[in-house]
Amino acid sequence: MSESMAQGMVLTLADKHKLESELNMLKTVKKAEVTRDIAEARAHGDLSENAEYDEAKNEEARVQGRIVQLEEMLANATIVDEDDASTDVVSLGTVVTVYDMEYDEEDEYTIVGFTESDPSKLFISGESPIGAALMGAHVGDIVEANTPGGIVKMQVKEIKRR
Repeated sequence: MSESMAQGMVLTLADKHKLESELNMLKTVKKAEVTRDIAEARAHGDLSENAEYDEAKNEEARVQGRIVQLEEMLANATIVDEDDASTDVVSLGTVVTVYDMEYDEEDEYTIVGFTESDPSKLFISGESPIGAALMGAHVGDIVEANTPGGIVKMQVKEIKRR
C-alpha cells in the first residue's frame, strides 16, 4: 500500500481494533510459527533444494510485509468515532435510505469502514463506488455512482445513525 493511500484512509474504531488485533496476532503467534517452520526446514539439510525452507522464508516475507502494511495504515489513517456521526450529511456510521432512480426502489445502505464491509447486507465502505458517491451527500441530493455494473443514480431520502 502506498503512503498516500494510507494517509487518505479513514478507519472506524471497529476497523482500528480489528487491524490492531491482526497486527498483534502476526507479531506474536504468526512470527513464532514462521520462525519454528524455518528452523524445522533448516534441520532437514541442504537448503538449496529444500522446498519447505523456501516456502517458510516466503511466508516470513508475507507476514513481515503485512505487519509493515498494518503499521503504516494504523499510523497514517484518520480514526472516526461513529457515535459522533451527524445525520445532516452521509458519513461513516450513518444509515442512508436512497431511492434508486433506475430500478424505482428504495435501498438502505450502512456506511462502514472497509473491514466491516459486507455488500450482501448493504454494509458498504466509504471507499466503494456507491459509498464514495454518497459520502458528503445531504437529504434530497441526487448522486451518481460509477459501479462495475454501470452508473447508478440515487436520491438521498434519509440519513440516520446506525
